[in-house]
Amino acid sequence: MVRNLIAYLDSVKSRDPAPRSRAEILLYPGVWSLAFHRVAHRLYRARLYFLARAVNHLSRFLTGNDIHPGAKIGKRFFIDHGFTVVGETAEIGDDVTLYQNVTLGGTDPANGIAGKRHPTLGNGVIVGSGAQVLGPVTVGARARVGANAVVTKDVAEGATMVGIPARAMLVDVTAYQRDFMPYGTPCTDCFDPEKQKLELLQCEVEQLQKRLAELIAEQQKPRLPDEDSLFKARDRA
Repeated sequence: MVRNLIAYLDSVKSRDPAPRSRAEILLYPGVWSLAFHRVAHRLYRARLYFLARAVNHLSRFLTGNDIHPGAKIGKRFFIDHGFTVVGETAEIGDDVTLYQNVTLGGTDPANGIAGKRHPTLGNGVIVGSGAQVLGPVTVGARARVGANAVVTKDVAEGATMVGIPARAMLVDVTAYQRDFMPYGTPCTDCFDPEKQKLELLQCEVEQLQKRLAELIAEQQKPRLPDEDSLFKARDRA
């Protein structure tokens, strides 16, 4: 047990350079949230739902994180800071990192029957602060969800999602190959397909405006009468 605890604290230290010692990490609310959840989840599986909820409410009061006792969480899970919500049917793999104000929320079943309503996060997923992952979607292994993104559809493995609604973006290979990306958000300039489409449309509009201005200027130029019109005017005279 001590060896597993040390390994967990070291995994947190690798994702957060702020603490100066393992003992300091023991004060983190995310660490205590996970410890309380392990107890609540065992009570939940034993069908002691009231006791499981009691532990959950105590954890929320002390740490600010609300993890439903029914949620399935893998190894080395880390909530950086707090105020995170994890729903009942959420499934979280190993080495997953959530930042503050993340919601793994569920969709309300139209028929009123409970079922799989919350997301499934693969191993190594990073979810940035303020992001919302909603519904029974699957976020593939090593995917990144950027800060304040809203995910409502499945995410491919290794993808980086940004925006509302979240969409995949291309990331520089040096950033992609990193084992860990803080807040799940690349800080360098990244290729955004949607932004490129807008830039192309802007170029087309500028070219059309330029061509239209040339045509208007051409129409406004005074025209000299041609020879045929002069001959016709002489014949009439």
